[in-house]
This record gives sequence, C-alpha cells and structure tokens, in this order.
Amino acid sequence: QVQLVESGGGLVQAGGSLRLSCAASGRAFSTYNMGWFRQAPGKEREFVAAISRSAAFTYYADSVKGRFTISRDNAKETVYLQMNSLKPDDTAVYYCAISTYRGATLASEYDYWGQGTQVTVSS
Repeated sequence: QVQLVESGGGLVQAGGSLRLSCAASGRAFSTYNMGWFRQAPGKEREFVAAISRSAAFTYYADSVKGRFTISRDNAKETVYLQMNSLKPDDTAVYYCAISTYRGATLASEYDYWGQGTQVTVSS
C-alpha cells in the first residue's frame, strides 16, 4: 500500500513563498508519475502541477505557471512544490497524488492521494 504525506503548508503574506513536500512510501517511488492538486473551500479540486517519473517532463496549470515549480528527488522518495509570488487566490488545501499517466491533469486519473496540507495566503 502506497502512503503519501504532505508537509510545508502554512500562513504566508501575499508575495511570499512556501515549499511543499510530499514523502512517499510503500513501493518504488521512481516508477510514479506525481501531481499536485489544490482545493479551496466550496470549489472543486483542481490540477496544479505534475512531473514525470524521471523528472524529464513537467506540467503546470496556467494559473501557477511561472510562479510554481514542481521537482522530485527519487533517492529521497519526495516530490516538492516550490511556490513563489503567492496570491490570496492560492489559498487552499494542497494534495499530492500518484498517477499511472504522465502529464495527467484530471483528479480521476490519480490513484493514491495524501491527506493534504493547508496553505493560506493573506492579503
């Protein structure tokens, strides 16, 4: 059974930065395509970023392109989301997830999910 544990969320002022981490356990991390999603109160879960198994390919939602960077360290079995120039609209619970598909942007394409970490951006 795969387990994903997110960390690094918190409260930050607009314009600030945070780095989220997602540690995986259970099976070979390097075989996973990974993604980050977020869900704000009253809204559907939305795609943020994805990274392929070897990190050769990355994908971003238009709303975060140029501000967020997804990366991974297969030796540490961890995927990261560096978030810069944060805006109040980025406030949400952030989730990492595993997909069979490279570049998957739909939540239904992901099989395993973490419990989420709260990010709050104040204006």
